[in-house]
Amino acid sequence: MCEDQTPEEGQRADAVSDKRTRGYQGLAFFGMLNAGLLLTALAIVVFKTPNHLAFGGTSGVAVVLSTLFPQLPVSAFMWVLNIALVALGFVFLERRAVLWSAYASIALSAYVSLFELVFPISSSITGDLALDVCFAVLLPALGSALVFDIGASTGGTDILAMILRRHTDVEIGKALFAVDIAIVCAAAVLYGPRVGLWCILGLIAKTFVVDTAIESIRQRKVCQIICKYPHDVEEFIVRTLGRTATVQIGWGAYSGRRVIILTTVLTRREAMRLRLYVRQIDPGAFITITSSSEIIGRGFRGVN
Repeated sequence: MCEDQTPEEGQRADAVSDKRTRGYQGLAFFGMLNAGLLLTALAIVVFKTPNHLAFGGTSGVAVVLSTLFPQLPVSAFMWVLNIALVALGFVFLERRAVLWSAYASIALSAYVSLFELVFPISSSITGDLALDVCFAVLLPALGSALVFDIGASTGGTDILAMILRRHTDVEIGKALFAVDIAIVCAAAVLYGPRVGLWCILGLIAKTFVVDTAIESIRQRKVCQIICKYPHDVEEFIVRTLGRTATVQIGWGAYSGRRVIILTTVLTRREAMRLRLYVRQIDPGAFITITSSSEIIGRGFRGVN
């Protein structure tokens, strides 16, 4: 709290900080979760299924099974697989631990069924397999990033991962990757080497794109400011931006003069506002802004 800040302003800043630390709650959490699931379902129906793109997971198994048993659509097999995994989750895991993953599994199956009715597609909508693969990777990656960012999951094989983590010593990453490889190999046998190779590329790209998307969503700016009016900047950060800052005393190596260094962590939009304000009051200010995708602590992400 800065020296001129009233107790009421301090309490308001604490409330904002605590809310940001908790992250998405209630309707916001539910909305973000469903937005991620909708993007994933859209990619399955519009881009994966018509092109037989089996990248792994329950959707990959469902695509393969729908070819072996063409009487049923992909959504039917997703229902069967996800319900089976949810049942296993309730048997081998604590109900509270599997609850949101169970919801995500069922909701994803429902959204795939809905999109199959809305978009009855049996062939590529673009006629370009490379373009379809790009969107088959990008849309689920963005959806997964939204879901992972709020601390949830898309269900499906995530439930299997939780069971393996709790009851076995199997290396989960290797086990799930082996399952994905098996699905891709089945796709190569069923649909030919061209589709199989695209599935391999999609499987590899999926990992990198998801990680990149998560880092982009979580990205924050670490700002350090040295200027003539540090107290004004401190008030702007606390009162206008609703953030806080660390105040340090330093010395200029060349000038030998004492300087005040303000360090704060902001969103990209807040960092831009701070930069414009500082440049307005002191055009000669020294500002350093760096990016970070992992900020843990009060006002941002909880330790857990």
